[in-house]
Amino acid sequence: MSLELSKKAVAVKPSSTLAITAKAKELRAQGKDVVGFGAGEPDFNTPDNICNAAITAIQDGFTKYTPASGINDLKEAVSKKFKELNHLDYGIDQIVISNGGKHSLTNIFTALINPGDEVIIPAPFWLSYPEIVKLAGGVPVIITTTKEQGYKLTAEELEKAVNEKTKAVIINTPNNPTGMLYTEEELRAIADVVVKKDIYVVADEMYEQLVYGEQKHISIASLGKDIYDRTITCSGLAKSYSMTGWRIGYTGSSKEIAKAMGSVQSHQTSNPNSIAQKAAVEALNGPQDSVEKMHAEFDKRRQYIYKRICEMPLVSAIEPKGAFYIFVDASEVIGKKYHTQTLDSVEQMAEILINDYNTAVVPCADFGFDKHIRLSYAISIEQIEKGLDRMQQFLEELK
Repeated sequence: MSLELSKKAVAVKPSSTLAITAKAKELRAQGKDVVGFGAGEPDFNTPDNICNAAITAIQDGFTKYTPASGINDLKEAVSKKFKELNHLDYGIDQIVISNGGKHSLTNIFTALINPGDEVIIPAPFWLSYPEIVKLAGGVPVIITTTKEQGYKLTAEELEKAVNEKTKAVIINTPNNPTGMLYTEEELRAIADVVVKKDIYVVADEMYEQLVYGEQKHISIASLGKDIYDRTITCSGLAKSYSMTGWRIGYTGSSKEIAKAMGSVQSHQTSNPNSIAQKAAVEALNGPQDSVEKMHAEFDKRRQYIYKRICEMPLVSAIEPKGAFYIFVDASEVIGKKYHTQTLDSVEQMAEILINDYNTAVVPCADFGFDKHIRLSYAISIEQIEKGLDRMQQFLEELK
């Protein structure tokens, strides 16, 4: 008898963003002055009031098991936030607190999917979506959007893609990697198709508080009872509160789905970290001035990075409206010569940038767009300027 690993596990692609971030850290440890545009996390410390709440929780002995789906104090804070920010009414029995956004998505698809069910994923997409769907026994169905439509799924494309095997569609707004937001009009059209076809929407709104300019974040579940009943709204504290390592995510859904997700979580992980839950209560209920300062700084960086990309040869981008990424079209780089080699992929460009220019960027083949790169502006303006100077130097050397 030959021993083998799970085919499902072996087929999982490792995260390229984490790999690039790890390589940048490794080079820095060797003393190299590396600029890393790969980070999917803010460069700010977690605000003091949140850290102090965690310290108090430890000192008070709040270090034991909690209910598997989270403490009521945190569920009530999440419920209040849903009402005030998203115009959504989710009671505490509709909320599940998880070990981060990825865990929330894992809970969702484990609760929804039967073997062979299809999940529609618009590309470009956050690279973990297809892998999480496959691990849950589902089949990712990718719809490739265009730059001309703002890299967003249209209702018409969704309607054409839905068949008898379709279980859900993922809508990510603000979007990673593009920074694009869906408008209310676009979401209403998508909601009409979802209701008509009787499928679920998994609404990933992790970057909901990082929105810039005049456009506002809209939660698709807020657009009427029919779409509310078919939506699982997913968010967390990692990005807006600079709490990536605290691992707190949450969902709002029907009671039935919440119960199923809570049951799954009770066996897979038990409760989220007790101390982090107390910190999350303070994050949501406490003063928001630190969050506002971070938001203002991200906006400054966003404007700077977009202006610089627009001035560079061979690359272009749509102005990001949310999150902290800019999605750069590098298709004109392919076929150009760098010294003696002809570039045949964006991966090759990324390799040259990190090896010869100490600048780490994320090639986006794993996001469904193999001629684009993603740059994070969750790093200081000084680092952004230095990295873009190096990138421009590389582009100007191409022939």
